[in-house]
Amino acid sequence: MSRVWNFSAGPAALPESVLRRAAEEMLDWQGKGLSVMEMSHRSPEYTAIFEKTRSDFRTLLNVPDTHDVLFMQGGAVGMNAIVPLNLLQGFEQAAFVNTGAWSKKTSKEFSKYGLSRVVLDNANAQADASSACYVPECVSLLERVNGQQMAYLHYCDNETISGVEFTGQIEAFADRLDCPIVADMSSNILSKPLDVASYGVIYGGAQKNIGPAGVTIAIVDKALLNRALPICPSAFTFATVAENGSMYNTPPTYSIYIAGLVFEWLMEQGGVAWAQAQARIKADLLYDTIDQSSLYNCPVRQQDRSRMNVPFTLADESLNSKFLAQAAQRGLVQLKGHKSVGGMRASIYNAMPLEGVQALAAFMREFEKSEA
Repeated sequence: MSRVWNFSAGPAALPESVLRRAAEEMLDWQGKGLSVMEMSHRSPEYTAIFEKTRSDFRTLLNVPDTHDVLFMQGGAVGMNAIVPLNLLQGFEQAAFVNTGAWSKKTSKEFSKYGLSRVVLDNANAQADASSACYVPECVSLLERVNGQQMAYLHYCDNETISGVEFTGQIEAFADRLDCPIVADMSSNILSKPLDVASYGVIYGGAQKNIGPAGVTIAIVDKALLNRALPICPSAFTFATVAENGSMYNTPPTYSIYIAGLVFEWLMEQGGVAWAQAQARIKADLLYDTIDQSSLYNCPVRQQDRSRMNVPFTLADESLNSKFLAQAAQRGLVQLKGHKSVGGMRASIYNAMPLEGVQALAAFMREFEKSEA
């Protein structure tokens, strides 16, 4: 069997060793004669899987005792509704930083529940996602938020479509804000160390750096657990989920199991510090290939370029189909850019080995030479 280099933005590549172990345990998990996906979520066997998965995640991100780790459903899009339903009691508005398609979608969804106040905006993001190419200056953040009775400040730490990533700009203001910070970290969680204590809520869908689609992880400051609106469904109420150990309703058991295998794999590699170093090496290689080229272009300001999602265009767009076809022949797949922006996008999450990025960079150089 020959596996391809999968640059999908999500659901994304998983470590091959994780897939092989899951395959080995598919029919018979550790001699129990059944698959994990057949286990009762309240059985001793599954309880052990879950508890280790949660513990390993806490260890990887050094989650303090002040915060709960919740395993939920609905993805990041679902969290766009679940977060306001959990944090709006006593408030009417929240603040938003818009840097691209996903943060804009979050503020729009919030408008169903309260008044959305955009406090920082990538000026070009108002036009379309394709021009969202930088992180806005955060110097005015405090004066725009403090004293305004905001329920929270929300931002997306990494925009998968436009390829824009924050580098701690919001976290730096945490101790001076008079409201909690809520961060969507679906696409870059576990790729860098975090000061979790600086955040009210960190959430993310699993299908990029954690595991298969189906489970959503939320890290919630315990001080915020009792701010849910009365209309918040019980299964999505942070306090209820926390009180029931993420077992109020049947969780996505198999997705959690795979996530646990990914956490074990990441710890074996060297944890988040290893992931951070690898992400930098892989991203630098790919951006250098683009910047040294006359055929390729990355529209993102250099200091704001994502280490996870690398968008790029070809100077001659008529070559797009040819590029994708020849890349696929070389085993380089899922490189087509998001439909809203076009071009190309290479997603290089933790599970993408350096060899895969090296193969892509080599192909890009060869393709440019052949079209010169």
